[in-house]
Amino acid sequence: MEVTGKIKVVNPEQQISASFKKRELVVTTDEQYPQHIMVEFTQDKCDLLNNYNIGEDVKVSINLRGREWVNPQGEAKYFNSIQGWRIEKMANEAQAPSAPMPAAQAFAPATNLNEEEPDDLPF
Repeated sequence: MEVTGKIKVVNPEQQISASFKKRELVVTTDEQYPQHIMVEFTQDKCDLLNNYNIGEDVKVSINLRGREWVNPQGEAKYFNSIQGWRIEKMANEAQAPSAPMPAAQAFAPATNLNEEEPDDLPF
């Protein structure tokens, strides 16, 4: 799955425990009703965010994660997280290549036509 939009927040890396670290990114989608999606990058994926800044258009590859937790009263609670595993800068339209040439301009007209040769096309 992918989330595309503009970077709103890039949080610093958090060392959660001796063996676990995470870094959070918030992406604002470009829709009629924009959404602010928080994506977690964990462990070695934290470094992927080093070269990204607020305001950049990005495409983030994500996995949805869910888990169950049973509280001391025995009630089950469910939690979801969005985990990022790749991030790419989106090309700005100003940097996009120009539109391809129309077919009429792409080829020069044929000049070596011989009207006397038989037409071998079946139609």
